[in-house]
Amino acid sequence: MKLSQTIPLKVQRLCPMAFTLPELLIAIAVFGFVIGGVLTANLFGLRIFQITQNKLAASDAARKTLGKISDDIRNCKTAFIANVSSNGMFTALSDGVTQSGAGLILYPTTNTNSYIVYFLNPSDKTFRRTTSATNTTMILAQSITNPIVFRAQDFRGNVLTNSQNNRVIYLELECYQPKRFGVVADYYKLETAVTRRALQ
Repeated sequence: MKLSQTIPLKVQRLCPMAFTLPELLIAIAVFGFVIGGVLTANLFGLRIFQITQNKLAASDAARKTLGKISDDIRNCKTAFIANVSSNGMFTALSDGVTQSGAGLILYPTTNTNSYIVYFLNPSDKTFRRTTSATNTTMILAQSITNPIVFRAQDFRGNVLTNSQNNRVIYLELECYQPKRFGVVADYYKLETAVTRRALQ
């Protein structure tokens, strides 16, 4: 009788061998660099978004403010540059005086009891709009740094000393946005020149 000879079978590994310690440390370091890069890029993107969002919000508010005041000036019957006293009284500038001040009085009709006033409030440095109809004041801009907001000019840009019928109303607002949490300090300047449509 012949005995069969057993042949040892080669054992094949079904799963690959585990990482060695140096390989594991290198893999963790590379993974850490990737996660750090992703977080840094994300934080940078959020910061840029915040800066852009503030500038877009300021541009949108400026567009709305200038659009409203331009429409009011174009459609009014008469307009006067005015000074604003500390107690909130408006005094229209008379002829012979340089036509520049912190307020603008607009009369949409020939009725002087109906008016619109744009003015710089000297106490809190806000640019405001008020009307005779609602008798409420709306804040249009804040942190205004220039004390003279309105000027009456001729077609060449020279400041007038009388209330000509065809004068141009020039508006200049300089705003300073102070630094606060998450927002960098910034400076804005708005300028426009508008004249009335219905000259008499």
